Amino acid sequence: MTTDLPIIRLRPKSKPQAIRHGFPWVFADELVVDRRTRAIPAGSFALLEDAERKPLGLATVNPNSKIIARIMDPDPEALITRDWIVTKIARAHEMRSRLFDQPFYRLIHAEADGLPGTIIDRFGDAAVIQPNAAWADRMIADIADALREVTGVTTVILNGQGRSRSLEGLEERTDVLSGEVSGPVQVQMNGAIYLADLTQGQKTGLFYDQRPNHAFGQRLAKGARVLDVFSHVGGFGLAALAAGAAHATCVDGSAAALELAHGGAKAMGCDDRLTTRQGDAFAQMEELLAEGAQFDVVICDPPAFAPSKPALEAGLRAYERVAKLAAPLVAPGGYLGLCSCSHAADLSAFRNASARGIGRGGRRMQLLHTGQAGPDHPTLPQLAETGYLKALFFRLDG
Repeated sequence: MTTDLPIIRLRPKSKPQAIRHGFPWVFADELVVDRRTRAIPAGSFALLEDAERKPLGLATVNPNSKIIARIMDPDPEALITRDWIVTKIARAHEMRSRLFDQPFYRLIHAEADGLPGTIIDRFGDAAVIQPNAAWADRMIADIADALREVTGVTTVILNGQGRSRSLEGLEERTDVLSGEVSGPVQVQMNGAIYLADLTQGQKTGLFYDQRPNHAFGQRLAKGARVLDVFSHVGGFGLAALAAGAAHATCVDGSAAALELAHGGAKAMGCDDRLTTRQGDAFAQMEELLAEGAQFDVVICDPPAFAPSKPALEAGLRAYERVAKLAAPLVAPGGYLGLCSCSHAADLSAFRNASARGIGRGGRRMQLLHTGQAGPDHPTLPQLAETGYLKALFFRLDG
């Protein structure tokens, strides 16, 4: 019974309205943190009350994290069991099945799908789980069982790496929980073929969030010379080739990622139209500028330069520098796509940094299109972090 659970309580000056209206996090400075709270094992469950002892819901607690509590269920009598997880995954699966013809998508997008701190990406008969919250790490066996029951996948991989886990005080680990992985998985998306490394690749192996932005880039790419900077496994470059680009150049710091990009192009039968350049993206853009290279379409999709508020100022300078270096690489009348996956940099700040950089690069611009993540990455309106991705497409003159 939930009555056996410990009780955690908001401080008197904390505002419970946000929790009642759907905000899913409680920060450590908002909670009464006494010896009993500190003694709660990370990933355990507790009843959350406001300062007047009125229930706010069932939460998971991690005394090691700045996000000390995450709302699991607004019902304080809820039981977080395997069946509860099955219900959440089944609801998410039903929606993705309506949206996508093939089983390649983000199945669980953390808080927005009701499983706090938990990411699940599906790759056909395989799925990768990122348990980025302590409760999910403790219940990984139940999550994997529920996932197999709902979806029928046979191979389940735990990818326990990245900044989110370190912020939770969790160790890095990677494990094949069921099935086997014999090599990269082919993923068809927007007519392109990508190779996803589910065990050694970045994140879960592929970035599904860019799917609609790849599609918009394809509308600009027919017959074009395309430069894809920070390309990973060829995201925008392979999409452009699938749409009939004359040639694509992919730039990335990872030789392994570029090898997968070549593999995808070969599977598509167009590896003769793909060139890769391995090295620091900023240095590579500077080298291309020195070579006098220009492209009809240039798209830059860098990592999160501003993953937190303290990193915001430096991150915006980095985005401005990307735009400044990329703008001169665009042929007159060509197109520039700039992306940010930093939740700390909102759309307005990112757009302003990008415009400054383009101006400093000596170009005038029209903003054609603003994109975001696809519908398999739903947003929780109360939590800005779930709507992190921004994509801006410009046409450059002069």
